[in-house]
Amino acid sequence: MSTARASRPGAAPYTERTPRVAAARGLTRRTGRDKAGRFLAEGVQAVREALAWAAAGRGRVHEMFVTEPAAARHRDLLAAAEAAGVLVSTVTERAAAGLSETVTPQGIVAVCDPVDVPLAEALRGHPRLVAVLVGVADPGNAGTVLRVADAAGADAVVFAGDSVDPHNGKCVRASTGSLFHPSVARCRDVGTVLAAAQAAGLRRLAADGHAERHLDAAEDAGDLARPTAWVFGSEAHGLPGDVLAAVDGALRVPIYGAAESLNLATAAAVCLYASARAQRRGTGRAGADNRSRAS
Repeated sequence: MSTARASRPGAAPYTERTPRVAAARGLTRRTGRDKAGRFLAEGVQAVREALAWAAAGRGRVHEMFVTEPAAARHRDLLAAAEAAGVLVSTVTERAAAGLSETVTPQGIVAVCDPVDVPLAEALRGHPRLVAVLVGVADPGNAGTVLRVADAAGADAVVFAGDSVDPHNGKCVRASTGSLFHPSVARCRDVGTVLAAAQAAGLRRLAADGHAERHLDAAEDAGDLARPTAWVFGSEAHGLPGDVLAAVDGALRVPIYGAAESLNLATAAAVCLYASARAQRRGTGRAGADNRSRAS
């Protein structure tokens, strides 16, 4: 199936006033995303992963907006869109900027189905590693943790409590396409998330800078080789007391230098990779799964 181009070659690009562009611009707001049941994936890597996600049958890319310079630079993405029958519209730089929530738009945006699935689906089977974000409101932090969880091989990322919408433009951009890889779920009731993680056979570990036990001791004792749901709180407030009381344990990342603390994404990276490393050692998968991706 060939791509239906909304703006024909040689025709003037669509502007920010074009109804289709204006409708897509509404997806930069959560109310607009919730009403339409769609979100924007902005940037080359996010669009590439969105098209692969759709090709795998996990969702749908409805249309793409691209500036003429971006179309010339990324013909491979337009070819992939053509193969999938995705509607492509050429837009002005100003229109593309209106669809982006960054100061340096890349000129290419895809309109996609939401990626989140029900909590039970995200935790089905036998997950080995899951990241749970509780009350993480900063989209940049949330997107970076998504990227870290994906890199560490996590099966799912759960946005719990009053956490940011994973489809927020800054969150999507910070995830660098990783939003489309692990299962993503949302649930406002943190207790429901913790109960579901326990039912899935996961040990629930909180990352807490004030915990008595530290990560190295747990790793040395072999405690990190078990299937684990790591629970992370907001950078500003950490995890509330009721959550700390409900999990199976809490660990802090040891700090050997003079730094006061680690930010959320860095602490999440240390914790998730410690579990991933221990689990792969325990199953003999370290060599088979070893891979590195350039940022």
